[in-house]
Amino acid sequence: MSDYLVIVESPAKAKTIERYLGKKYTVKASMGHIRDLPKSQMGVDVEDNYKPKYITIRGKGDVLKELRKSAKKAKKIYLAADPDREGEAIAWHLAHILNVDENSDCRVVFNEITKDAIKESFKHPRKIDLDLVDAQQARRILDRLVGYNISPLLWKKVKKGLSAGRVQSVALKMILDREKEIKSFEPEEYWSIDAKFQKDAEIFDGNFYGIEGKKAALKTEKDVNDIKARLNGDKFAIDKVNKRERKRNPAQPFITSSLQQEAARKLNFRAKKTMMLAQQLYEGIDLGRKAGGITGLITYMRTDSTRISETAKQEAKSYIEENYGKEYLGASKAVKNKEGAQDAHEAIRPTSTLRDPKTLKDVLSREQLRLYKLIWERFVASQMSPAVMDTMTVHLLNNDVEFRATGSKIKFKGFMRVYVEGTDDNKKVEDKLLPDLVEGTTVESKEIIPNQHFTQPPPRYTDARLVRAMEEQGIGRPSTYAPTLDTIQRRGYVSMDNKRFIPTELGTIVCELVEEFFPEIIDAHFTAKMETDLDSIEEGQIEWMKIIDEFYGGFSKRLDIAEKEMEKIEIKDEPAGIDCENCGNEMVYKMGRYGKFLACSNFPECRNTKPILKEIGVKCPKCKDGNVVERKSKKRRTFYGCDQFPECDFVSWDKPISRPCPKCDSLLVEKKSKKEVQIQCTNCEYKEVAQS
Repeated sequence: MSDYLVIVESPAKAKTIERYLGKKYTVKASMGHIRDLPKSQMGVDVEDNYKPKYITIRGKGDVLKELRKSAKKAKKIYLAADPDREGEAIAWHLAHILNVDENSDCRVVFNEITKDAIKESFKHPRKIDLDLVDAQQARRILDRLVGYNISPLLWKKVKKGLSAGRVQSVALKMILDREKEIKSFEPEEYWSIDAKFQKDAEIFDGNFYGIEGKKAALKTEKDVNDIKARLNGDKFAIDKVNKRERKRNPAQPFITSSLQQEAARKLNFRAKKTMMLAQQLYEGIDLGRKAGGITGLITYMRTDSTRISETAKQEAKSYIEENYGKEYLGASKAVKNKEGAQDAHEAIRPTSTLRDPKTLKDVLSREQLRLYKLIWERFVASQMSPAVMDTMTVHLLNNDVEFRATGSKIKFKGFMRVYVEGTDDNKKVEDKLLPDLVEGTTVESKEIIPNQHFTQPPPRYTDARLVRAMEEQGIGRPSTYAPTLDTIQRRGYVSMDNKRFIPTELGTIVCELVEEFFPEIIDAHFTAKMETDLDSIEEGQIEWMKIIDEFYGGFSKRLDIAEKEMEKIEIKDEPAGIDCENCGNEMVYKMGRYGKFLACSNFPECRNTKPILKEIGVKCPKCKDGNVVERKSKKRRTFYGCDQFPECDFVSWDKPISRPCPKCDSLLVEKKSKKEVQIQCTNCEYKEVAQS
């Protein structure tokens, strides 16, 4: 019999912690929450101070039986769920079920699953933080009141299976508003003038700036022609040369939102996938007996704080000095968190800087390694010195018409030797050198190039952009971003096109109904204030029942109005113009979680469905009869196959092109890299760069 029972959420976490604690401790997993509100009913008594009705989650009977059995044998029980509101609530529910005094020192928390952190945390157990529990309970009850009241209304008035959540409705509204902006956008014409200048044998680029020292906009071709007419010959005087040294500081270590954004930009990961992999790295990976067995590789991944422990800073500094040199050490500076950050945990960082990603290639999956490398590099770079750039701006004059040329050179890479933060437009930091130019001398313009442009609408939201927008507006918290994005796609409210969210007809209808009858649910400011109120509950400044009561009074009145006034909406399926090959009825377009597909209009009698195939104008190279079409794999990756499948099994991950290889007459395909698109033969070594 073990003296102590420790309960965590997951078996992986249990296995890791048990190794560190020794024989006196038994570590069991609750498999997440043991109790929750019932799925079949509201589970909240609005007449009795919103008292929740908790029941044991279906399927958890055997887990609970095992925990009770182990609890009877133990001298003391420690509840070691994750260090956040959800973890505190899990611990509170377990305490109630297992008859553990919530005011006793039964709660243990740690930010990282390493031997030192675990042993230290067990020296300082505490009582369950009921303010944290109340904050979680308030969020759960608010979401239940919204979801279990509006969703049945939508089932009745629109179609079954719909839902309207507190945070998901705001996210959907943001996507819909962006789509309206795009559709109503009217492009405006503008022009620019580029120039190629020559100094001795060197050519460099410049751009039109203005006239007589004032910046001027070029709105029409006439404006451009006026500037060109004003130029007097091809000699430009170098009026001014500004040289300065500029420092660029490293990005702070990751918080939940910045990790999701950067993983989307650099690794092409959806938010849900990022959090799943981060959970695995946090809970522990088996590094092998020599390397310490099962070990947590990163700190807790749900955080909005950029704070770093002194121990982690010192270890990083030692690593940087040893591997890069003293000049790469960053100066210690106070960390400033974003406004509203809870600062409950550290930033997301490796549990040991000494665990270089290269050393983990054999123990991590490819995707785990890619995410760990991103986290490791970001953290190490955050502790390094700034990059130093030499910048140069040259003012070139011809008859008071001013062009400017800018150049920069990385003088000292600093943190950029390890990591550079990604951008949504994928611009890279690189040297753009100018020749040695001196004030008072002249250069010759070799070419003046007018360019017509049109303003572009705002881009659709990607995972990264939507998470950033939600964070900036204070909508949701670190734990809510990924499930929110997943839910609106699963419900068919949005589809994905080139990794960007597009609202569906169904999403538009649901959003407009919620906005009409429940404006506060869809209001970003209201939702952000609700998050602030939940933080106030966590800090013990306000009672949770008061927050819910303030919300529910107005909400229940609007619910009564909606029941009477919301009209029934029939969503008609769009005819596809082809007949079902099974029963002869018309095929229609349907919307699923992955976008549109074809289905028989005679459903449920006929259940025939087909993907919508996009032809690429290439005959099948295998059967010669079919056409090559674009398809999607189960993981939504694009590939190409014959439309005669299953009779013809031709498939290719690379896009085939219509002409044959000039060398051997075989199939040519497009191979894409970050730099260029190459056309390659599938049979011989023939290659060419595709024309843009």
